[in-house]
Amino acid sequence: MQTISVQQARQFILVKQGLIGAHRFIGKDGAYAFVRQAGCIQFDPVDVCGKNAELTLQSRVKGFTKKMLGELLYEDRKLVDYADKELSIWPAEDWPYFSSYRDRSRELGDTFGGLEELKEQAIMYIKENGPVCSDTLPIEGEIYWHSSMHWSGNWHKKSQAARSVLEQLYTDGVLVIHHKNGSRKYYDLAEKYLPASVLHDENPCKNDEEFLRWRVLRRIGAVGLLWDKNSTAFLGIDLNAEKRKKVLSELTEAGKIYPVSVEGLKTSFYYRAEDDEIMQSVLEGQADLKPRMSFIAPLDPLMWDKALILSLWDFRYSWEIYTPAVKRKYGYYTLPILFGDRFVGRIEAIPDRKEKILRVKGLWWEPGIRQTKKMNNALEETLRRFAIFNDCNSVEPARQ
Repeated sequence: MQTISVQQARQFILVKQGLIGAHRFIGKDGAYAFVRQAGCIQFDPVDVCGKNAELTLQSRVKGFTKKMLGELLYEDRKLVDYADKELSIWPAEDWPYFSSYRDRSRELGDTFGGLEELKEQAIMYIKENGPVCSDTLPIEGEIYWHSSMHWSGNWHKKSQAARSVLEQLYTDGVLVIHHKNGSRKYYDLAEKYLPASVLHDENPCKNDEEFLRWRVLRRIGAVGLLWDKNSTAFLGIDLNAEKRKKVLSELTEAGKIYPVSVEGLKTSFYYRAEDDEIMQSVLEGQADLKPRMSFIAPLDPLMWDKALILSLWDFRYSWEIYTPAVKRKYGYYTLPILFGDRFVGRIEAIPDRKEKILRVKGLWWEPGIRQTKKMNNALEETLRRFAIFNDCNSVEPARQ
């Protein structure tokens, strides 16, 4: 097994992620290309300085605007909103792989008496009237349902019937999200927006074991380099230690992934065979490592495994949005700052949308970081781009 240094591990991940050197992802095509590479990016509805999926793309896609993601989702239909690593956005071409999700949803829905009739009513109304939200679908009353994405026999949550039926049809794959108005989702029939070849193609994975291997391989590709440990990068996958070791062994034997060891760390690491060219360029000193500065999203694929980040970067990050204000060490929506191959600090930059000013409420440098002219110039430029991304005309620096 080949051994690489911690710095080489960091550089490989960042080159793979498109966060160092010349931009590999540019414009709307670049945004789509990155989502395809990552497999999925996490969606979170909180919008402080951009939603998580938008922040993920702005950090590495040159010229990215929030409008581009909306177009890819709701006009071009190259991407879909659906479950994967929790609520996610992923390529529509992967729809057939998740047939087991939809089958499970329908099976659980069938256990709830009266649901089928409500579903038929909703489908008929949508066929005749077009996209609906829970407030415009004329199904009255409340029903009890499970609080997860799928129905179950535990009907402990009372919910608006229209909303529940729409969510059920959505997880069944009958509906897709047509558009969003703020946090409100409007649904329409999937058959109107996804081609029959995508909607009805047979699942390329013949059984659950193949699907498991596909998902693990996909998550390794999303991060770049993952270790043989319990990892939050595998969130949403039924994967205990025994299964993980078995899958990693099978993928290695099949030539899909390559193992490496990292100096000073006992655990084996794995990367996709298709990324070996990137690995060799890093090891041979040929990779483009020109420093760039980026503000990283809290749920960015780079940050999925915070224990990995701590081990490779010695950077401890906690998303404090759900931490009581008196217990926060930094800020409500603080983003890690990446410069070159290091995390150099964190920032809380909040747009004043009325005044069109990006206000830097907090800026914290990591211990030992020396603020050079080059770094300060990079910060100024990154803030300028971040202001434009948030429709702001100027930046108000943090108070000293």
